[in-house]
Amino acid sequence: MNPLLAVWLCWAIVGFSPIAGRYAVGVISPALLVFLGTLLAVAFFAPWLTRHHQWRTLFAKETIWKFLFIGTFGTALPFSILLWALHYTTPGNAAILQQSELLYSLLIASVFLRERPSRGQLLGSALILGGVVLILLKEHYSVRWTGDLMVVGCTWMLQAASCLAKKLPKHLDHRLIAAARNVYALPALAVILAFLVWQNGFTFEPGGRSLGVLFYTGIFKYGWAMILWYQALRALDLSKITAIYLSYPVLSFVLSVLLGMEQPHLYQLFGLLLTLAGAYWVSFIVKKQQEPK
Repeated sequence: MNPLLAVWLCWAIVGFSPIAGRYAVGVISPALLVFLGTLLAVAFFAPWLTRHHQWRTLFAKETIWKFLFIGTFGTALPFSILLWALHYTTPGNAAILQQSELLYSLLIASVFLRERPSRGQLLGSALILGGVVLILLKEHYSVRWTGDLMVVGCTWMLQAASCLAKKLPKHLDHRLIAAARNVYALPALAVILAFLVWQNGFTFEPGGRSLGVLFYTGIFKYGWAMILWYQALRALDLSKITAIYLSYPVLSFVLSVLLGMEQPHLYQLFGLLLTLAGAYWVSFIVKKQQEPK
């Protein structure tokens, strides 16, 4: 599959994430959802790992600590925080503010991957970041602001994990990396759940709503979306695919409004227009670079 197409397919899947997270509020605790979703994703990858004899590679001592970092900071911690943030803010806000990841992407990719962004890429990224600033200023000191700050404060973890994945040995299959991210998220998630049990326990109400959210999380978000993400990541610059991927709030916001989860505001619509314009700008740059000279 073309890496650029893989990014946009990942975009379409992850666009449902804030909606699923909102439906999970009150029926399943964030950390428990991430833990059970990760277990389901491990089961999703198990047949491929077995068929291609990849279990030994999954636990090879050369990559075990790198995989543990990717699982902890790519899934366990940030996904738990992002879901918890939805107790305070709306799916639309959470999706838009996750674009703060782009700023971390430019910094991390420049320092650790030696990726030098072009002027056009910087301008496109600036448009996307403009939406983040707009939301933060508008929600200043409101109830939503607590959740907004939680989102902005954890997205660096996702980029740090992606940066390390970019530096993994070239011979590793992107599906193996996606599987490893789930397997190695389990230790940190087990610690988080043990702490919650010791404190106040966690919420889980069996039913169609919780099972639907769990199925989406494990199979689509942690399964197929991660396969597509790492396929693109291994072929394209981290900062470029992050800029495209982080325009998914357009889909999240539209779904959130259609489902009656929030009323659209002018500042949100303007932020989304900036986001979409920036993402298509960077996508156009990537497409031009892929064309034969």
